[in-house]
Amino acid sequence: MTYTPDSIRSITLSTLRLPLAVPISDAKVFTGRQKPMTEVAFLIAEIETAQGFSGHGFSYSKRGGGPAQYAHAKEVAGAAIGEDPNDIEKLYTKLLWAGASVGRSGVATQALAAIDIALYDLKAKRAGLPLSKLLGSHRDSVRTYNTSGGFLNASLDEVRDRATQSIEEGIGGIKIKVGLPDSAEDLRRVRAVRDHIGDAMPLMVDANQQWDRATALRMGRRFEDLELVWIEEPLDAYDAEGHADLARSLDTPIATGEMLASVAEHERLIEARACDIMQPDAPRVGGITQFLRLMALADRAGLDLAPHFAMEIHLHLAACYPREPWVEHFDWLDPLFDERLETKNGRMIVPDRLGLGITFSDQARAWVTESVTIGE
Repeated sequence: MTYTPDSIRSITLSTLRLPLAVPISDAKVFTGRQKPMTEVAFLIAEIETAQGFSGHGFSYSKRGGGPAQYAHAKEVAGAAIGEDPNDIEKLYTKLLWAGASVGRSGVATQALAAIDIALYDLKAKRAGLPLSKLLGSHRDSVRTYNTSGGFLNASLDEVRDRATQSIEEGIGGIKIKVGLPDSAEDLRRVRAVRDHIGDAMPLMVDANQQWDRATALRMGRRFEDLELVWIEEPLDAYDAEGHADLARSLDTPIATGEMLASVAEHERLIEARACDIMQPDAPRVGGITQFLRLMALADRAGLDLAPHFAMEIHLHLAACYPREPWVEHFDWLDPLFDERLETKNGRMIVPDRLGLGITFSDQARAWVTESVTIGE
């Protein structure tokens, strides 16, 4: 039996905006750097091949950047038409060079991510496998923690109620936001949640880059007795040296990486030993091709892994990491898909559906504001 070469016939790109039920605020809002988030912009890529196979993927942008991702993807996607969809790394490189004038990170790679992810979805479906099995999984479920219930716009009572709900739904950890101008209020909220969920339940905090070095060290020391799983983004995302100092000074592990937009930027974190837990985001770094490179680097450095957001993608990737990882549970994206991911006994179950195991809902289609098909 031999392989019959296939080719990409068309790529349909769509942009949509997912409205959030309530405006969301983390520390960046309270420090005046950003306004509350009311929606998330998505770039969807749907690929069809000459032999009738299909795959879809997505990238996203919180607040600004959605139109830029869509515009860049429209400009470069034509370079993939006629190519064999199985040669994913070759295609990533070709698309990257098609738009290399604007760089190899940020919008340039985030626009490619939707196409790259769609190619992996297609390849797994073609093989008759879930994506995790195509890549080679180490487990069929992954530890999961909830973030969407712990934002700073929520009252302490709301945060506690949502923590209870998450635990009842089989989620295995709770993360809440910190970084308020009033550090005493941060301490009050974190201690109250620890008391509420008990000492045995994993608890994480996330400062969203809003502390300076002195504040981060002081707050980290105050949190030491709470047995946190990690302190996330205590400093500016690009302050590798500051994160490294914290990681050496505190018993509580340091987690960061979600805001970085390339493998090269993560390499600097790894070389500086700037974290204990790496948190890459596949749509932000350019897709699954780049994420797999990061997983290899992180494993070699002995780091733990906790991918950021987009659990529909990251569940499959985390299942393939040699060390026991975490995956972040967000319910924000539920309206976009017909399927739901299952949580049980503190873990998220890897679906046995082919590819990513998701299909875009009628509601997602209704939110599309612009769409274009490139190719036939």
